[in-house]
Amino acid sequence: MGAALHVGEPWMWAAFVGFVLAMLAVDLFLAGGNKAHKVGFGEAAAWSFVWFALAMLFNFVLWWHLRAAYGVEVADVKALEFLTGYLIEKSLAVDNIFVFLMIFGFFAVPAEYQRRVLIYGVIGAIVLRAAMILAGAWLVQEFHWILYLFGAFLVVTGIKMLTFAEAVQDLNRNPLLGWIKRRLPLTPDYRGEKFWVMENGVRVFTPLFLVLVMIELSDLIFAVDSIPAIFAITTDPFIVFTSNIFAILGLRAMYFMLAGMAERFHLLKYGLAIVLLFVGMKMLIVDFYKIPVGLSLGIVGLIIAGFVFASLWATRKQATPD
Repeated sequence: MGAALHVGEPWMWAAFVGFVLAMLAVDLFLAGGNKAHKVGFGEAAAWSFVWFALAMLFNFVLWWHLRAAYGVEVADVKALEFLTGYLIEKSLAVDNIFVFLMIFGFFAVPAEYQRRVLIYGVIGAIVLRAAMILAGAWLVQEFHWILYLFGAFLVVTGIKMLTFAEAVQDLNRNPLLGWIKRRLPLTPDYRGEKFWVMENGVRVFTPLFLVLVMIELSDLIFAVDSIPAIFAITTDPFIVFTSNIFAILGLRAMYFMLAGMAERFHLLKYGLAIVLLFVGMKMLIVDFYKIPVGLSLGIVGLIIAGFVFASLWATRKQATPD
């Protein structure tokens, strides 16, 4: 019953969307999001803890409500699905961080301007993923066989990640970036945090606009991987949506927390590839053997923890000053 039941009632959707909008407003207007400044490790770590605590609080409130409405068995299943989905999405989001670092480095974005780009990047990602999740949920509900396509896609993606984990991308060869540069008037340098300025009555775009486009494009690419992955855990649209959005809300803080030591987690890409392989295989065998959600949570957690430890151990000398 718990696996087939969709628990998202209209008021629950409305309440969650209202919560997300309120938190974005706090970030934009009350927490310094509209002021250019360099985000330090302490501030980023504090916000990362806040987002994680809010996600766990939400999961507890959801469990408490479902226990009263449907019984403890359903509540346990849905809470475990949320936690597993959140862990998978949070883990896969680490790959975004490596790409963000590459984009900011390529465009030489000053540290004090990166926060604004990521705020709007998060807003765009939320809208984009909401549309993709709703479309994916409808497809899964109408065409069960599409889970096999999702599974095969994730297996292929995982293999490609393992094969090209050490490959270095060259943004100079990016066709979209080249197309934009040829068609939009661009300023030669940054103009504060502005994405465009008016010069002689003409709108001229700044390099920060190009950065924002590349950030949104990268999230679109990663969403194609991460959203099918969570459907391996649950097909409940409300659980898929909430766990995914909580992971995205904490992405910016996690970026600033890990940006200075990303090289110490270079082996984590292999772990993420193995996670994709696992969830892809889980989808492919779903009609023959359904891996329990709790076991999936344990396997994913073990993979991520193992590669985090391996990365830190392999780069332990980097943490020790000469």
